[in-house]
Amino acid sequence: MNAPALRVLVIDDEPPIRKLLRLGLSTQGYRVIEAPDGQSALDHMREKPDLVILDLGLPDMQGLELLRTMRTRDERVPIVVLSSRADEVAKVQALDLGADDYITKPFGMDELLARIRAALRHQLQVQGERPIFRVGDLSVDLVRRIVKTGDKEVKLSPKEYELLRLLVQHAGKVLTHRFLLKELWSDLTDAQYLRVYVRQLRQKIEADPQRPQYILTETGIGYRLRAPE
Repeated sequence: MNAPALRVLVIDDEPPIRKLLRLGLSTQGYRVIEAPDGQSALDHMREKPDLVILDLGLPDMQGLELLRTMRTRDERVPIVVLSSRADEVAKVQALDLGADDYITKPFGMDELLARIRAALRHQLQVQGERPIFRVGDLSVDLVRRIVKTGDKEVKLSPKEYELLRLLVQHAGKVLTHRFLLKELWSDLTDAQYLRVYVRQLRQKIEADPQRPQYILTETGIGYRLRAPE
């Protein structure tokens, strides 16, 4: 017996975008629920969708306000933000309000599908956090606090390990500078401290720290740990 199709709530006031998403997602086996504005989106949230795609530019309410409201109603549903804005401020605000990822219009369907898969994987990981995380040659044992690249154990400082643990717990999700600073130092706001530790961590776990494969930079926003395939 086949598993029921995952339900994706698409919130966008542009009919051509909704049609594009409906066609693209349907061919991948997703069931699409459409909402052209914020109020109908909140009505559809009662149906408990498996994932939300949210355009920030809505006719009846601010997209960020809708995101805040949705997060108070459902802390777990993955939310991928669509934005026609290239400015980093809106993206950072959306991520800080609980969005799992963002993608900027115009977008490619393959990239969006990859972001959706990553957001769904992240949700599963949070729900049943695995004691050993693996991606590529990197493995992190969250119980014994052992980090390896291949068969070689990597020695990390306590702060380097805390940074890696945070990234592992949210693998595939963009973590903003502000979130990481608050979690790691609580009272620091200078992202330079964070950059120093990211650089040190890359030196220890990346084959080529100048071209990282694991800890990816989201320019002006934060960092993302590559999710397992």
